[in-house]
Amino acid sequence: MPKDTVAKTNAMRELDRAGIPYKVHAYKTEHHTFLSGVDSAAHLGADIRTVYKTLVTKGNSGDLHVFVIPAASELDLKKAARAAGEKNTEMLPMKDLTKYTGYVRGGCSPLAMKKRYGTVLDSSAQDLPAFLVSAGKIGVSVEVDPQALSEHLQAPFADVCKEQL
Repeated sequence: MPKDTVAKTNAMRELDRAGIPYKVHAYKTEHHTFLSGVDSAAHLGADIRTVYKTLVTKGNSGDLHVFVIPAASELDLKKAARAAGEKNTEMLPMKDLTKYTGYVRGGCSPLAMKKRYGTVLDSSAQDLPAFLVSAGKIGVSVEVDPQALSEHLQAPFADVCKEQL
């Protein structure tokens, strides 16, 4: 799907305001249906190692935390809690995602949420020249420099994924 046929999202507007260059990647979705990050990478024709998903957790303090991890990986909740400065953390119930972030499952972006939450980028992104994260709409991603995103969101890099077998 050409870039010029994709409506600008709030995440793209935030990148524009911050002066962070990005490229839009999109694919046609059926009725805005959720696809896994792995399926999204296939639809985009992107290298799975460069496609990341955005997950939201709730710590024992009650604070929400955002984690940006490789699409094919699983969040390690113990590592995530440590990175967020919590004793423990659990995934935010899906029913609460839109209420707190403004996004739906499969279209959650670390950018332009209803409120700015502490964000951590998985360390696997640290040396990538670019990676894809959701642009805030199912089927639309933005390709950005992880370092630029880290600086903008004041998001540290940390090892927060379960070990791959």
